[in-house]
Amino acid sequence: MTTAIPAWLAAARKKLGTKEAPGAANSPTIMGWAKRLGTKVLGMVYNADNVPWCGVFVAACMQDAGLPSAPIAVRASAWATYGQRLRFERLSPGAILVFQRPGGGHVGFYVGEDATAFHVLGGNQSDAVTIARIAKDRCIAARWPTGEPVIGGPVQMTARAGQPLSRDEA
Repeated sequence: MTTAIPAWLAAARKKLGTKEAPGAANSPTIMGWAKRLGTKVLGMVYNADNVPWCGVFVAACMQDAGLPSAPIAVRASAWATYGQRLRFERLSPGAILVFQRPGGGHVGFYVGEDATAFHVLGGNQSDAVTIARIAKDRCIAARWPTGEPVIGGPVQMTARAGQPLSRDEA
């Protein structure tokens, strides 16, 4: 039996493994997302993948699903007021989670949780699109696109052996 997932999470899963280009080069994939989104959505001219791009990733996934983005989507904190609030006990795969981190914020999609961390599919996690464990106490907002039905509920996972908590996603 296959469980339905939101279209934006399906789009995010297709991007798993996308990486920044090393050194001064830029990933044509990440830069392509930024170009397609444009300055009106991102709120700035985005010209290098060494600029935090977690918001670019989330906005690209939302656009792939035909949904609007947060204003100034490049800023992780802009996603903290996007759509509608989702209670933490009602999280479901695809929920947009916003985190505090040293020097800024981070945004990604909920795929599950263990006792101490959310498992987050996001961009700019170790310079790539990955699933990272991020401490629950760093999460400042859980959001869901307005008008979209919440599919499913919380997904309990075990902490993956050897996978430490992410400390700084930039």
